[in-house]
Amino acid sequence: MKLDSTVAAIVTGGASGLGEATARMLAAHGVRVALFDMNAERGRRVAEETGGRFMQVDVTDEASVDAGLAAARDAHGTERILVNCAGIVMGRRTVTRERETGILRPHDLASFRKVIEVNLVGTFHMAAKCAAAMAAAEPLTEDGERGVIVMTSSVAATDGQIGQAAYSASKGGVLALTLPLARDLMGSGIRVLTIQPGIFWTPMFGEIAPEYAKALAESVPYPKRLGRPDEYADLVRFLCENGYVNGESVRLDGAIRLAPK
Repeated sequence: MKLDSTVAAIVTGGASGLGEATARMLAAHGVRVALFDMNAERGRRVAEETGGRFMQVDVTDEASVDAGLAAARDAHGTERILVNCAGIVMGRRTVTRERETGILRPHDLASFRKVIEVNLVGTFHMAAKCAAAMAAAEPLTEDGERGVIVMTSSVAATDGQIGQAAYSASKGGVLALTLPLARDLMGSGIRVLTIQPGIFWTPMFGEIAPEYAKALAESVPYPKRLGRPDEYADLVRFLCENGYVNGESVRLDGAIRLAPK
């Protein structure tokens, strides 16, 4: 797919981190970008700086998604690219001992469900809604390509650490969606790809101690640093432009394999 002003894209989680970098990359190529995020202040600022549109959208809520899609399509036409970056992180062990009482507490289901709902259900929700619109659109290439969906998993999908039961399950689910979605949509000319980022410098790392950030960087085999959001965005660009990549997940991690903790 050629990235230019004839193409519209939706980026979830587009107000910061990997999503923001992706939105900026697509806009730099002339793509008409709609940013979906819950952070209205930051989302509007990024949209203004990139010439895009911002919609405050909760990817787990159908009415919110439908309203956002309607607004995006009204502004830019049918999306041909969807990049799913919306997600949350939560660390909690399966069983935790209270310091004060010594009582063992199981992982609460509410927070487990929340992580699954945002990271996995939200990703599928957006993919299914956008695929339906892409499938009804005219082909863009001689191969009959109508759209590209890029999802965000994590190296934690296969290397889950202590306290990552919910997060790893959600990201493992996204990884597992890749091939069946690509097969479901092959007759419609829609490619489906997934990126598994390693340890990236995103807002969630903004307040960690410098010594911890240094230790994280040194744990990466090569290069010994945290990943940059623009490197994620550059992989999105490649996946969109190379029409023969489909049904595949790509680790973007400096060759790291996460230790138990």
